[in-house]
Amino acid sequence: MIPLSAIIITLNEEKNIGRCIESVKNVADEIIVVDSFSTDRTKEICTSHGIRFIQNEWKGYSAQKNFAQDLASHNFIISLDADEALSNELSESISAVKNLDVIQIYSFNRLTNYCGKWIRHGGWYPDIKTRMYDRRKSKWEGSIHERLLFPDGEKVTLLKGDCHHYTFYTVEEHRKQVEKFTTLMAEEEFSKGRQASWLRVVFGPVVKFIRDYIIRGGFIDGKEGFLISRISAYATFLKYSKLRKKRLH
Repeated sequence: MIPLSAIIITLNEEKNIGRCIESVKNVADEIIVVDSFSTDRTKEICTSHGIRFIQNEWKGYSAQKNFAQDLASHNFIISLDADEALSNELSESISAVKNLDVIQIYSFNRLTNYCGKWIRHGGWYPDIKTRMYDRRKSKWEGSIHERLLFPDGEKVTLLKGDCHHYTFYTVEEHRKQVEKFTTLMAEEEFSKGRQASWLRVVFGPVVKFIRDYIIRGGFIDGKEGFLISRISAYATFLKYSKLRKKRLH
């Protein structure tokens, strides 16, 4: 059986980290949490589970995940966010692939819980994530919405089962993240020399709302689907507005 190391990065995740650890401890041969000096009960909860807990200064999502995987005892890695948890079906799929002779790359569907409701439309599901891999061939890249880089031609196998994503407990949490992430996205786009015309600022949010709420069926998820589509449209407006402001200054 191939040993598996689980890596998790945290910052003030007392509401989520216990659930995440519990979901993965039956399939992982070690669990490593790299924390960015949380001020809540994150450290206390992690140490109560007897896992490896390391604190490291925050240098970005990809840098933190790369740091975490370098600490692992095993080359086969599963990377999870603190607000995620493996479903029973996904855990069984992971247990099965550990019996294979070769480390391969695996992805899985992510099902998001938004303010207490599971969201299956509007582009939020299946939300496929590639998270199990050989660290000798792979690394994380990107300051936000990080992605796993691996050699061209490598086969990625989709596992059965969902990873449950407990994204926001309140709408206000969603709005606060939008403010933060759109600033980071605008900075990243600006660093790449990209621009935003006034047409994108005006029509980008409209296109985003129509695509998510109508074309992708966000309306099927009820009021939560409407809120998500509306806030996502606003996020598009903020991103392009912030990028345009950087270009004009």
